[in-house]
Amino acid sequence: MAPKGSQEVIKLNNGQTIPVLGLGTWKSKPGEVTQAVKDAIDIGYRHIDCAFVYGNEKEVGEALTAKINEGVVKREDLFITSKLWNTFHRPDLVKGALLKTLENLQLKYLDLYLIHWPQAYKEEGELFPTDESGKIQFSDVDYVDTWKAMEPLVAEGLVRSIGLSNFNAGQVARVLEVAQVKPVVNQVECHPYLNQARLKQYCEARDILLTAYSPLGSPDRPWAKPGEPQLMDDPKLKALADKLGRTVAQVLIRYQIDRGNIVIPKSVNKERIASNFAVSDFKLSQEDLDLINSFDCNGRFVPMTASFGHKYHPFENDEF
Repeated sequence: MAPKGSQEVIKLNNGQTIPVLGLGTWKSKPGEVTQAVKDAIDIGYRHIDCAFVYGNEKEVGEALTAKINEGVVKREDLFITSKLWNTFHRPDLVKGALLKTLENLQLKYLDLYLIHWPQAYKEEGELFPTDESGKIQFSDVDYVDTWKAMEPLVAEGLVRSIGLSNFNAGQVARVLEVAQVKPVVNQVECHPYLNQARLKQYCEARDILLTAYSPLGSPDRPWAKPGEPQLMDDPKLKALADKLGRTVAQVLIRYQIDRGNIVIPKSVNKERIASNFAVSDFKLSQEDLDLINSFDCNGRFVPMTASFGHKYHPFENDEF
């Protein structure tokens, strides 16, 4: 019998549906992520967000297989996303990268495959190829050509939908100029300090939904400096959560859903995974949404400084 837990879904531009709330697996250690995904599926999550570069797809795959074999879920009940890493942008490498991800996840197809970042890195070596001085080595592959190599994967039945991640509006526009298969989402950092209102408006006008990663402000980001603001400690958010009788995390997750975004909070703690899921029984008022929107300060927690200087870096100019 399927566990309780209502999964609100949203329709993509190709008619497929995606659960609005998923489990993120970025920074989840291989030793912890298997149990976290099992717990999430038992709690009622049906959407799991993965990526090759996270280094934990095999462990995610073990959890998916275990829960399918136990009869808790069928494959078609699940929505599994993964992402093409920067060293595989060259068109001849795209399908092989996907096949490796499918092997890791023990799946025959993905529900969604994203280009993880628009900027390509030097191929056929390390995932973070560096020169003697430690600087990332770039590749000049154009993400438009990468997109063209993603499209046949849909026709082959290896992926149901394809999309983008960390693309700015100008980069989305360039993909749309050539796309035979339209991107369904753009997955970007999104939270009250970086609410992505302009990018959201731009993408939604073109039938592309936003998926919000780091919706809780990525409090465990390894490069955080002492004294940097912590979204979860924001006194105004705490006051609102107290007023609603909710946790700050639940308010932040509901904030994305009530704006029409997909949201993928990450946790490996069973209680928090359950708490993050328990957001279907309340909604934020327009007044609450307006208040949270007012916190925006272009506060980016994931700036991807390692590839500054790349011609396709999405955040290095004023492009939103």
